[in-house]
Amino acid sequence: MRPAAAFMLVAVWGCGGEPGEPTAGASTEGTPTSSADVTDAAGFALPPQAPDRFGFGNEASAERVALWDLDVKPDGEGLPPGSGSVSEGEQVYQATCVACHGPTGTEGPNDRLVGTEPWDEWPTTRTIGNYWPYATTVFDYVHKAMPQNAPGSLSSEQTYAVIAYLLHLNEILPADAVLDAARLAAIAMPARDRFVPDDRRGGAEIR
Repeated sequence: MRPAAAFMLVAVWGCGGEPGEPTAGASTEGTPTSSADVTDAAGFALPPQAPDRFGFGNEASAERVALWDLDVKPDGEGLPPGSGSVSEGEQVYQATCVACHGPTGTEGPNDRLVGTEPWDEWPTTRTIGNYWPYATTVFDYVHKAMPQNAPGSLSSEQTYAVIAYLLHLNEILPADAVLDAARLAAIAMPARDRFVPDDRRGGAEIR
């Protein structure tokens, strides 16, 4: 919501009127009719001095869009070329992930990433090892959204590597494993069979 619109909302309601309507006794003389006299998406009038643009953000350059222009399906379709090893992933993790997820992926303060204990009812801790049904979607999420302070900054190789390391910590891959698109798509995650087709929505998967 624009700052001016928020002010108008407080002012109108504070005087006892309905949103978008003049309050009792208020004069409509001199109401601006210029192009600046517009309304926001909620229908509240903006003052005539409101700028057409507030200048927030930056243009989405092709390079910036490319950081998020990746859609990986559960079967691995969309995975980029590249590869990464568990040992390389440990270095990536220590440099970019440890501050939020802890030295072993269990300490936090953010989500716990490592844990193989089974779960039955909420709020049992759900981790990569005991909840995520596809390793490919772990890649998709990490590549787009992590690290939190610089999402999209990891290369494909770094993402393969850190996923390999996390899967190793979750006892899914051995210490000498190397991941690429084919190997990642072939991984059978421990929780895969805990998700079943939802016939109400034509095959969407739910627990």
